[in-house]
Amino acid sequence: MADVAPLAALDESGDRPGAASQPAPHSERGPSVFSLQLAELKPSDPFRWLQLGWADFRRCPRIGLFYGLCFFAMGHALLAVFQSAPAYVLALSAGFLLMGPFLCLGLYDASKAMQTHTHRPSLSASLVAWRPTKGTMAIFAGVLLILEMLWGRASLVVFAVSFNTMPEKANILAMLVDPENLGFLITYTVVGALFAGLIFVTSVISIPMIMDRQVDAVSAGLTSIRACAQNPGVMLLWGALITALIVLAMLPVFLGLFIAGPVIGHATWHAYRHIVPAPQA
Repeated sequence: MADVAPLAALDESGDRPGAASQPAPHSERGPSVFSLQLAELKPSDPFRWLQLGWADFRRCPRIGLFYGLCFFAMGHALLAVFQSAPAYVLALSAGFLLMGPFLCLGLYDASKAMQTHTHRPSLSASLVAWRPTKGTMAIFAGVLLILEMLWGRASLVVFAVSFNTMPEKANILAMLVDPENLGFLITYTVVGALFAGLIFVTSVISIPMIMDRQVDAVSAGLTSIRACAQNPGVMLLWGALITALIVLAMLPVFLGLFIAGPVIGHATWHAYRHIVPAPQA
């Protein structure tokens, strides 16, 4: 009978005495994205990111020129849309905001490789940089696609309210710059700016963050929004610089996109790495 008391002290699962009163340890979780200390930016930082992007382009020009060719093709696709369906031009311009960051995944991978020396930058490696996070990337791309579809619908509504019929292709530029259509131009630009701003704020550092830290789409989007809210002036400057460079690159028959596209892609990686601290080893 002397052994009964110790046996009775065991719980039903056979654990040792007192085990039932001790809560099971929780699985360790990484720090929340809301606990990340984002950098305070200076107005000179966007220019430094571009300098770093240019340096990366010079270090691996073949990778950059391949993606520059892709941007060049996108520019001519946009021109074809302008010639056939002008109402969709502003909405399809979001294709640069939507497809650009995903197309730049390879450039982010090359910049990361050169910065961290985790692997040698190569075109083959850049082309499969999306694989480890393909599910999260697909979710985030779906969200941006919905925003672009809403932008396209809003653009059509503005056209429908402003014109009884769609402008003729031959006269569209003359009609758009006609002083009588000033209200249309203002409304069309404001609608486009709202949607473009929303896409920019949500995605400015989200894609490199998903690739680098393998976080979920919501965490990446919220971190991007936090970065813009914490540094609104600098991030507005960064968006303006990107827009200005893309517009200038499109003027000489889109040839400038061979250089501007890759440089901006590399620079975006350095913007992300500056804003978001490197993950702990």
